[in-house]
Amino acid sequence: MPTVSAALHAPPGGRPVTRRIALSGLAALTLINLFNYLDRYVVSALLPSLGREHMGLTDFRLGTLMTGFLVVYMLAAPVFGALGDRASRTKSIAAGVLIWSFATALSGFSRSYFQLLAARAVVGIGEAAYGTIAPALLSDYFAPSARGRVLSAFYMAIPVGAALGYIVGGLMDHAYGWRAAFFVAGVPGIALAAWVLRMPDPPRGATEGTAPSEPRGSWHSFAENLAVYRRLVARKPYTLTVLGYAAYTFAVGGLAYWMPTFLERVRGLSGPAATTGFGAIVVVTGFVGTFTGGWLGDRWLKSSKQAYYWLCAITALAATPFAVVALTAQAPAVYFAAIIAAELLLFMSTGPVNTIIVNLAAPWERASAVALSVLMIHLLGDVPSPTLIGALSDASSLGTAVLIVPIAVALTGVLWLAAGRAARAESAADELHTK
Repeated sequence: MPTVSAALHAPPGGRPVTRRIALSGLAALTLINLFNYLDRYVVSALLPSLGREHMGLTDFRLGTLMTGFLVVYMLAAPVFGALGDRASRTKSIAAGVLIWSFATALSGFSRSYFQLLAARAVVGIGEAAYGTIAPALLSDYFAPSARGRVLSAFYMAIPVGAALGYIVGGLMDHAYGWRAAFFVAGVPGIALAAWVLRMPDPPRGATEGTAPSEPRGSWHSFAENLAVYRRLVARKPYTLTVLGYAAYTFAVGGLAYWMPTFLERVRGLSGPAATTGFGAIVVVTGFVGTFTGGWLGDRWLKSSKQAYYWLCAITALAATPFAVVALTAQAPAVYFAAIIAAELLLFMSTGPVNTIIVNLAAPWERASAVALSVLMIHLLGDVPSPTLIGALSDASSLGTAVLIVPIAVALTGVLWLAAGRAARAESAADELHTK
């Protein structure tokens, strides 16, 4: 279990962040992250039913439901990143959770394609507040030596939440219809928002072993915020890491969105079997892979400063051939085994890559660093991939369209390998400069 000091710096007018409070905060933010991804992927389980509705939902339009959400999410992320570096992080997160929860519930009342698209887009505003700020807040709850394991625990909620989205969505759709699935997914956020409001917001840099830093400037200063983003982009390790993360997100996002439909339409599984079967795989591989990746990364870090980079690159490259087999094999025993292997390897990089992004930024710029990465990985990643796969499916077949995924996985490994080499060169230059 991650450790923290007995007591950290107290926020102005607030309680000291003790070990118990830090672990409670990790639990709250991880649970919110779980429902974040449940809300995000519940629609994936509903695609076949939505396609049968009289709303003119082609595969292309079904793909835009995820794309619309992600466009708003990525555009709102830099705004909330600046807000998270200069204002109350807990209040911003709570507001975001409420917004996405109400928008998810409203999706169940949609009567047309455009109403459903608008509701899914509003979900992106709420999730942008949470997704950009939570990792920075956790970095001020836990020391750097435990950060890889902490963020891995936090990001374990991604596969579990996504899988629950498939499972809950599929079961609710089968029993009560697709509208009920949105209602069930949206309600828990109200209680979670109240929980996060009770959490302390410690000073930036409280766990760094240096004097804690307070927010610099105002969040609405455009020039100031833009300067932060320029400094981040100027660092080659950061840029290459984010580009690799974008290729990863392209692959994983497209696969996650279309895989239940692929299993039903191309492999002939029933709807419930496709959603619950793939959901179960995502839960197990996500939990084991994310935990293993965080543990290995922290352990390897003792002997190599670039451990997180090498781990990310190796696992992505190793996952590539399994991804090919998963999408081309005809025998269930073969393609299910390949799906498990590919997912396990891909999830191992979840904690390390996000730790890299957080560690490359100064304490008062971490929400901005996460926000910029969110913008780029979705702009280049899972914003285009679901719609592109849907368009290719309309033009040919879904079985052919998904073969773009292994190419993106291979590119991920190459870019993360380059990021590790750039980080090693930067570290060597810094050591030379200090001599």
